Parts: sequence; C-alpha cells; structure tokens
Amino acid sequence: MEHGYLVLDFINKPLYHFLHEHFHLTDGNHMIQVTFTWFYMIIIILLSFLVARSIKLVPGRLQNFLEVVIGGLKGLLVDTMGEKGMIFFPLMATIFLFILVCNLGGIIPGFYSPTANLNTNLSMALTVFLLTHIVGVKIHGVKYIKQFFGPVWWMAPIMFPVEVIGHLARPLSLTMRLFGNIFGEDLVLIVLLILVPFLMPIPMLVLMLFTSLLQAFVFTLLAMMYISGAMEEGH
Repeated sequence: MEHGYLVLDFINKPLYHFLHEHFHLTDGNHMIQVTFTWFYMIIIILLSFLVARSIKLVPGRLQNFLEVVIGGLKGLLVDTMGEKGMIFFPLMATIFLFILVCNLGGIIPGFYSPTANLNTNLSMALTVFLLTHIVGVKIHGVKYIKQFFGPVWWMAPIMFPVEVIGHLARPLSLTMRLFGNIFGEDLVLIVLLILVPFLMPIPMLVLMLFTSLLQAFVFTLLAMMYISGAMEEGH
C-alpha cells in the first residue's frame, strides 16, 4: 500500500515536491537544480550508451535522428572553426545536447530546467571562457596577451580596459541570454496553464520547442566562435 501511495503522490505532484517530501533531495540551496541536472545527465549518458551498443548498418529511428544531430553539429563546427577545431567537438556536442535536454525537460509539467538557473549557465560559460584563453596562450604563447593592448603601445591605456570588459562580457552574455529565455518561457507557460489550462498553452509549447533548440544552438555557436577567435592570429 505504501508503494501505491508513492505512485499516486508522484503523479499528482510536481517531481521536485515529490523528491522533497519523500527523499529529501531538495532544499533552499539550489538542490532542485542539482537534482535535475544529474537526472538529465544520467538520461543523456544512458541514451548514448544504448545507442552506441546498438549501432546498425541500417539505422533505426533513434540512431538516424542522433546521426543527423551529430552530423549537423560536426558540419557547424567545421564551418566555424575549421578542421583543426575537431579537437573541441566532444565538448561542443556535450554542451549542445545538455542544454537542449535541459531546455526541453522544463516543458514537461512537474519538471525543472537547470538552464533556468544562473548557476548552471555560468558554469558552462566560465568553462568556455577559461578554455578560450587557455587555447589562445597555448597556441600563441605570450603574444596572445598583446591583443589586450591594441595595435600600438600608446593606445594601451585605452584599449586594455576596453578589451578586458569585452572579454568579461562574454560569459555574462552567455549566462544571461540562456537564463533569460528559458526562465521567461517557463514562467509564461506556468501563467498560461493557470489562467487558460486548455488549448491556449499549445502555441506556447510549440514556441518553447523551437526556442529550446535555438538557445542551445546559439550558446554552442558562440562558444565555437570564441575559441576559434583565440586560435587565429591577431590582426
């Protein structure tokens, strides 16, 4: 009987309330975000493992879909970064798939989008930010630092703060853009479901599917462009 009540409780309540009451996995310290982050990570890992173990010469629907997604990401990376950028393909593909799954997960009633939290987005943005400059220094050495001082020495007092602010704005932009769009969508959907629970939220759901894909694409594309810019010679 106890298990039956748990099932009914799970159906009738949002997932994070169910986890809080029965497993104490959520609290005020962003544990909802951490719980769902791990949940979506496990889904991606299991899905990748199952597909990798069942690869066929004639692909099924799931394999065909994932091949299209991975092939599209590979084409985008080569067009943006060139063949030399293929070393970053695992990271770029992981970022794209993680953001996409998190965005889409928030559309399901009772579930939560980790990308609607600043901490999740900032962690990815800082990873891209640090990797950009690590790659720049590794490829160009000390010369990489010269880009912060401008083309001539007497412009350094002006160019240095401008360049520093411009580079620091990159992780802020990546973080806030993704957070604002996903959090705003989730909030609008909740309001529509409360006010007009039938039919009216359907157009919003379709829009959320599109913007979930778009925001994952934009974040990944900008990450590719930042790293690619650090790999190029300064002009």
